[in-house]
Amino acid sequence: MIFRQLFDSTSSTYTYIIASRKGGEALMIDPVFERTDQYLRLLEELNLKLVKVVDTHVHADHVSAMGALRDHTNCVTVMGEQSPVDVVSMRVSDAEKVTIEGFSMTAMYTPGHTDDSYCFRTDDRVFTGDTLLIRGTGRTDFQNGDPGLQYESLFNGLLKLPENLLVYPAHDYKGNTVSTLAEERAFNPRLQVGSRQEYIDLMNNLKLANPKMMDVAVPENQRMGLNIDRQREVRCVDVAGLISDADDQYLMVDLREDGERAKRGVIPNSIHAPYSRLDQHLEMLSHASGKQIVFYCAAGERSAMAVKLAGGSGVKDCAHLPGGYDAWLQAGGATR
Repeated sequence: MIFRQLFDSTSSTYTYIIASRKGGEALMIDPVFERTDQYLRLLEELNLKLVKVVDTHVHADHVSAMGALRDHTNCVTVMGEQSPVDVVSMRVSDAEKVTIEGFSMTAMYTPGHTDDSYCFRTDDRVFTGDTLLIRGTGRTDFQNGDPGLQYESLFNGLLKLPENLLVYPAHDYKGNTVSTLAEERAFNPRLQVGSRQEYIDLMNNLKLANPKMMDVAVPENQRMGLNIDRQREVRCVDVAGLISDADDQYLMVDLREDGERAKRGVIPNSIHAPYSRLDQHLEMLSHASGKQIVFYCAAGERSAMAVKLAGGSGVKDCAHLPGGYDAWLQAGGATR
């Protein structure tokens, strides 16, 4: 396995790149916008294909590179389902898996630092975002933070995991790079409390200044998705017409992953071609005859990118559904 921990000194942010070597698929966690060129260069040097980018929450101390990396690489953007970001390719819920070839991690909903905070665990490590830091915990005084919820996320969530798990946080301000859950339980001063109320009192009396970039970073990070206007820059199909003529005129192609389909349902008679494996289906789609190909995903981000990718590979007469499966449901389309 390829594992890289990269550091942005301005925001003290750690970014992680993970890959299994065989096909070169890579996943990135918590990237920083100003480091985009560095990430792209490293991916090229390691001969990796960026498939997914994950943000553990809406960051207040830096602008995320998630949108820039999507625009450069056509990767899938991933956040928790509680995220207020306008459009994200894939929204995960608690206990849902995020996978690439040869690697999988499980989402853990851990509200408290913010109301959209997630951690991601594997068999030997956990990426804790700002929920659990090395010898600290994320502040809880903005973005709908809640020290009581953070106590539950820590003591009834993260600290219930095997104590030998490696802890990789989103930030560190003292030069630490990795810890373990056992270390943090023993030596993290914010975890040396006897009750939920004691933790709440501790966090409510930190009296920290707001992050310097908060007024810029939060709104910028909330609107980094591929919005509806941009989705309409490529060929699209109106949802009402699609519902009335789907079986006769269109070949519907579902770009979502297995977990998304199982959780929310599918459009009847659509075929499944996950966006991250779309290149493996393009030849088959190029021979589809008699019907217009219509890509759909959760909210329209992947499908808009799929139209460009398919067209560039010679697939003719393809379009997408702006707003994705959500738009289909809102318009009363049938599901199974």
